[in-house]
Amino acid sequence: MSAHADLAFPDSTAGLRANAVLNNGYVLPWVGLGVFQIKSDAQTAAVVRTAIEQGYRGIDTASLYGNERGVGEAVRSCGVPREELFVTTKVWNDAMRADKVAEAFEESMRRLGLEYLDLYLLHWPIKGHMVSSWRALETLHRTGRVKAIGVSNYMIAHFEELLPHVEIKPMVNQIEYHPYLQSPALIDYCQTRGIQVQAWSPLMQAGALLRDRTLVEIGARHGKSAAQVVLRWDLQTRVATIPKSADPKRIAENADLFDFALDADEMAAIARLDRGQRCGADPLNFRF
Repeated sequence: MSAHADLAFPDSTAGLRANAVLNNGYVLPWVGLGVFQIKSDAQTAAVVRTAIEQGYRGIDTASLYGNERGVGEAVRSCGVPREELFVTTKVWNDAMRADKVAEAFEESMRRLGLEYLDLYLLHWPIKGHMVSSWRALETLHRTGRVKAIGVSNYMIAHFEELLPHVEIKPMVNQIEYHPYLQSPALIDYCQTRGIQVQAWSPLMQAGALLRDRTLVEIGARHGKSAAQVVLRWDLQTRVATIPKSADPKRIAENADLFDFALDADEMAAIARLDRGQRCGADPLNFRF
């Protein structure tokens, strides 16, 4: 079981309103909605509104996803005060290579139609541009238009290159994280430095992971699905999570995590599932 696992976490009474406190004091929902691969702005807006109606407060998009307009439309029209919602987007690699992070931010904000952004991330670690891109994020953060800044897909080697040059420490590292890819050294590195880890693809694109016998059996004991077991495991390892779904039933299921807890034996059984298996690109060896 992870050294950072907490069997009593989070407070079950808070539900989807449970927040992680970032290293600058801003708060990030422990459970949010990812909108990767929802291409249509109209569908994205409908999905996001459904999630907000069900109690979600965190929405994660990216310039690459092509659906920032849909996210922004839903946030503006949902009837929930803007300050109760947490919107994340990310700067894509081409903008970092061209040293145009500030311009990319303005383009994202025009598409979102929002006055401020809750979290802005560097989408991938671009060799030779990590420090300059981060400094652009620091500048944006100082304006107050971005409440928190962070990185995505950063491994320890990337942090070792970046951290000696920062004035503002990253608040979030969003990584691929699930029982088949647990990255314990990276999780420990981030958590001991006050960098909140957030899981993308926590359900491993709803493939073989959700048929894993260990996860299915644990779920059966609690009257839960394997997906709910995985997402509960995220929370008990103090990793925020952003499962993606466009199905209202799945969106609801992915939020139904606060009326059960995994015990020490179950957490240890899940820890043994780690096989270093990715469904996305390797941050130490990618070509885009």
